[in-house]
Amino acid sequence: MARFARSLALLVTAVTIPIAAASPAAADPGLAPLGPDFEWGVATAGFQVEGPPPDSNWARYVAAGKTHDPYGSGPDFRHRYAEDIANAAAMGVDTFRFSVEWARVQPAPGVWDESEFAYYDDVVRQIRDRGMRPMITLDHFVFPGWVVDRGGWTTDETIDLWLVNAERVVARYAHLGATWITFNEPTVFVQKELTFGGISPTDAPAMLDRLVRAHRAAYDLIHRLDPDARVSSNVSYIPAAMGAVDAVFTDRVRDRLDFVGLDYYYGVSVDNLTAAAARSDAFYDIRPQPDGIYHAAMHFTQRYPELPVFVVENGMPLDDGNPRPDGYTRSDHLRDHVYWLQRAKADGANVVGYDYWSIIDNYEWGGYRNRFGLYTVDVLTDPTLTRRPTDAVASYRDVIAAEGVPAGYRPVMPDSVCSLVNPPTSCRGPAGGSPGS
Repeated sequence: MARFARSLALLVTAVTIPIAAASPAAADPGLAPLGPDFEWGVATAGFQVEGPPPDSNWARYVAAGKTHDPYGSGPDFRHRYAEDIANAAAMGVDTFRFSVEWARVQPAPGVWDESEFAYYDDVVRQIRDRGMRPMITLDHFVFPGWVVDRGGWTTDETIDLWLVNAERVVARYAHLGATWITFNEPTVFVQKELTFGGISPTDAPAMLDRLVRAHRAAYDLIHRLDPDARVSSNVSYIPAAMGAVDAVFTDRVRDRLDFVGLDYYYGVSVDNLTAAAARSDAFYDIRPQPDGIYHAAMHFTQRYPELPVFVVENGMPLDDGNPRPDGYTRSDHLRDHVYWLQRAKADGANVVGYDYWSIIDNYEWGGYRNRFGLYTVDVLTDPTLTRRPTDAVASYRDVIAAEGVPAGYRPVMPDSVCSLVNPPTSCRGPAGGSPGS
């Protein structure tokens, strides 16, 4: 963490443009709604929510004691998906994101589990019957144990094996209006495999190369089988480092993207270096920086002007469900980020959608302490796994109905001082400065 903070300090020192003083975020009397075509959604991922997993790389990491918490029952989306889909629909969302887990549907080489496909069939059916669009992720960090035994993403064979699964899944759900995500956060996927021992440091560049090749092939495959579908691979936005992150993946697949998938969780600025807590997965200790989503959207708009931007993930964790010490609520977080998306759209960003991560609390890649859910689920102490609505459920329903926050909304979180989300331009603040300033 100290090295991370020193690096940020050096970057701050290098910025030589005027820095405005900190001030409360101003209301914007002319703020326009995001419009009737804007897509609102919620998100999940198979391993994180479905319940006791089949053999996979992540099931093995948990079994080997490499994680903070045991998996236990998980939130049991596998058997309670109807309730979660109904809760999403009741908020008025347009899109429900989930993943079809390769390890579930192909538990052994050449073996396809039709009972698990039947489960996903019903997930898709219920999403569509309730008026929502499926957003289907083909790979959310997880692959079968038998693929691990063959070398995982250290071998070219995995590209071919992965594409066989992709074709089976896409063919099954083609022509149902789905949006497709090939790989969730490819650079983070590589980082997780490094952290948990799936690959060695020398394997990392080759794994990224293989993910690029697999995505490019999957894009063509999906458009052959499901011609009208939209396809992307969502990227984790790393403040002050996106040029390097873009170079290793998104730049290499930009001609095989129908939109940029943006995952934004935290920012960095002269007055907020708490993002260092991400190094230890203590995301609940990070002070949210909502204005950073504006700069992230503008970064992608400027770098990939031909592509619309869809926020595939955004959310706020609470420490085991407890209120934040500063009193900032999930409703505040949601409305503040939507406000900044409205500002970004007004300033020229082609922002077309927003998924909240997540519909329920889940297994956050090693533990249950980071609680992101619109509905909270206490996996470790509540055997009933009751879904309890947080304050943000009603807030999200109101935001969706109004197509954003109203004109005159004043963000709860003050503007950052010299944002480094997209330096150096973000240090100057939003285009035209703060409204009303």
